[in-house]
Amino acid sequence: MVDMLLKLNSTVNTVAWLYIMLPFVFLGGLLLTIRAGAIQFTHFGYAMKNTFGKLFKKQKAGHGAVTPLQAVTTALAATVGTGNIVGTSQAIAMGGYGAIFWLWVAALLGMAIKYSEVTLSIQYRERDKNGDWVGGPMYYITKGMGKSWKWLAVAFAVFATGASFGIGNMSQANSISSSINTAIKALSPGFSDDATVSLVIGLIVAALVGLVLFGGIKRIGMVTEKFVPFMSILYIVFTLVVIIGNMDMVGEAFKKIFVAAFNPRAIMGASTGIVVQQAIRWGLQRSAFSNEAGLGSAGIAHAAAETPSPVHQGLYGIFEVFVDTIVICTLTGLTIIISGVDIEWGVKPSSELITAAFSTAWGEKLAAVFVAIALMFFAFSTILGWSLYGTRCVQYLLGIKASKVYQLIFIAIVVVGATTSLDIVWDISDTFNGLMAIPNFIALFALSGVVGRLTKEHFRKYGKK
Repeated sequence: MVDMLLKLNSTVNTVAWLYIMLPFVFLGGLLLTIRAGAIQFTHFGYAMKNTFGKLFKKQKAGHGAVTPLQAVTTALAATVGTGNIVGTSQAIAMGGYGAIFWLWVAALLGMAIKYSEVTLSIQYRERDKNGDWVGGPMYYITKGMGKSWKWLAVAFAVFATGASFGIGNMSQANSISSSINTAIKALSPGFSDDATVSLVIGLIVAALVGLVLFGGIKRIGMVTEKFVPFMSILYIVFTLVVIIGNMDMVGEAFKKIFVAAFNPRAIMGASTGIVVQQAIRWGLQRSAFSNEAGLGSAGIAHAAAETPSPVHQGLYGIFEVFVDTIVICTLTGLTIIISGVDIEWGVKPSSELITAAFSTAWGEKLAAVFVAIALMFFAFSTILGWSLYGTRCVQYLLGIKASKVYQLIFIAIVVVGATTSLDIVWDISDTFNGLMAIPNFIALFALSGVVGRLTKEHFRKYGKK
C-alpha cells in the first residue's frame, strides 16, 4: 500500500512540476515581468532602497497588523532555511552543477512573480472577525476574479494546508533532527541512538512551536525578526570563508555551472545519468522550494503588513527572492562546488553535503555543530512562518475555530517529521508545492493586468525616488 502511494505521489509530482510548473514559471514570469514593466530590473535599485534600506528604521503597526520588517522576516522565515542549505545541495546532487544556473533563471523571473503575489495580497486583503488583516491567493482569487472562481480559491487553500505539513513542517523538523544527529556523531563517533535523539528533538521543537504559535501573528513576527537576520548573516560569513579560501576555484566553479546547464555530461560525465531536463527540473523545484515564488504563500504573511500601498509591500517580494536565492543559494552552491567534496549523484543528501564543504575550512566538528545550529534556527523559523500560512488557509476554509484545531495537529506533526524517512518527507513536500502553485498561477495570469495598473499608478504617485 505504501509503495503504491509513493508511486502515485511520484507520478503526480512529475506532472505537476515538469509539465505544469515549469511552463507556468517561465511563461507566468515573463508575462508578469512585462506587465510590471520589468520592475525587478528597471527599478531594482528603487526596490532595494525601499526595502533593505528601510528595514531597520523604527516601525510601528496598528491593531491586527505587523510592521513591514515583521512581515518580511515572517515570509523570509518560511523561505530562508532548509531550502537554501539542504535544497540547494539536493539541486546539485540530483540535477548537476547546471541546476544552479536554472535556479538563477527561475529566481529572476520569480522576483516579478513574488512581487505580483504580495501586491495582489495587499490589494485584496480584508479584516477577519478578530480585526486582523488576512489575505493571500485565496482572497485575491475570490475578490479579484469573482465568486464564481471560489472553487479555485478553495483548491489553493486545501493544497497549501497540505503543503504546510510537508514543506513547512515535516521537512523542516526532519532537517533539524538529521543535522543534530550529524553533529553528535562528529563529536562522538561511537553514538548510534539516532531514533531517540530524533524523538526528543521532535518533542522539544513541537513544544516551542506551540508556545509561539498560540501567540498569533504578532508573536511570530517578533520571533522571526530576531532570528532571521542574525542567522542569515552568520551563514553568509561561513560560506564566504570557504569561498575566499578557494578564490582560485571560483572561476572554474562558474564555468561548471554554465556548461553543465546545457551539457551536464561534458562536466560530470555520462556515468552520472544527469541530463539537461533534470538540471532544469531540479533548479526550478529547489528555487521554488527556497524562495516560494509562484506558490503564493508569502502573500499570506505580507497581507498583515502596515503599508502605504500594495506596491510598497510588493517590493519586498523582489528583495526576498534576491536575498534568498541569488545571494544565499548561490553562496551555498559555490561553497559545495569549490570545496571539492565528493557528491553522490542521483541521491538526495540531507545536511551532510554542506557540512562536508564547511569542514574543508572550519574543521569537521565546528562545521557539524554550526550547520546543526543554523538549520535548527532556520527550520524552526520556517515552521513558524508556515504555521501562519496553514492557519490562514484553514481559517478561510472552515473558520477561526477550526484553525485552532489545525494548530494542534500541526504541532503534533512536528514530531512525525523529526522521526520520518527524509525521502518520503521531501517527495510529499514537492508534490504539494507543485499542486498549490497551479491555482495561484491561474490567478496571477488572470490578474496580471491589475498588477500592471497598480505598478503604473504607484510610480505616477510616488515617482522613482
